[in-house]
Amino acid sequence: MKSIVTGSSGFLGKSLVRDLREDGEKVIRLVRNDSKTDATSILWDPMKGISDTRALENSKVVFHLAGENLANGRWTASRKKRIRDSRVVGTKTLIDSLIKLKQPPEVLVCASAVGIYGDRPGEVVTEDSPAGEDWVSKLGVEWEASALPAAEAGIRTVLLRIGVVLHPDGGMLKRILFPFRMGVGGKLGQGTQPMSWVSLRDVISAFRFCADNMSISGPFNVCAPGRLTNAEFTLAFGKAIGRPALLKIPSWALKLVFGKELSRVMLGGASMSSAKLESTGFQFRDHDLSVTLSNMLST
Repeated sequence: MKSIVTGSSGFLGKSLVRDLREDGEKVIRLVRNDSKTDATSILWDPMKGISDTRALENSKVVFHLAGENLANGRWTASRKKRIRDSRVVGTKTLIDSLIKLKQPPEVLVCASAVGIYGDRPGEVVTEDSPAGEDWVSKLGVEWEASALPAAEAGIRTVLLRIGVVLHPDGGMLKRILFPFRMGVGGKLGQGTQPMSWVSLRDVISAFRFCADNMSISGPFNVCAPGRLTNAEFTLAFGKAIGRPALLKIPSWALKLVFGKELSRVMLGGASMSSAKLESTGFQFRDHDLSVTLSNMLST
């Protein structure tokens, strides 16, 4: 069993590679940095190509997770270009190489995100819901579209629209843990914006489940069942770490630090339905946010 993984140095990628290897699967990582290459990795430039595609032959699955972090700084014009290119151009580069293989992979599982739906207060979105109108939503549409040539070439293609991934080792929880423990954490704006979340172990399970099930293709929402607001998350997180979380971070402060566009995304959100994924037989292990946070933060 051979799996190819892009974005293997990121929060999700590291966990996925570790999970696959613990089950005895052979993993080939596509890496951008010479210093990170080893016997199980291949150098690639997402803007140009893959150095040696021979090792990609006869793989079962390609897990594509590469993409620059949206929240690491203000969205200047140059940074927006890097974010877009890392997703759209990088995906095209990968697909171009895969469809030229003599023995292409059976399945391609691509990361996508809840941001494709934009700001949808008071609504539960499904995979059939239209995309939003903001820059992140349009980026999500373009990102997913760049993977479609793989499906046209006969590679089963799955697009996982992932909610906010929770684990103290990375992502949002790692960023907010220190300020909350210092007693300065709080809800964003009014805190009424919906928040679709998923535990790290459930999103890794979803990647592998979708790769293994031949009947699964197309877009799937990956989020814990149920609805949640930012204010409800904030209270649950404060309780889990034993700190008050009664502060409010005003919208003007977010705009000052992160800029107008990124702060608008932080103050918006969408409640995704996980019904389509659950209908395939996938079972989320983490449903209750309070229990999930307590288990994560007590270890």
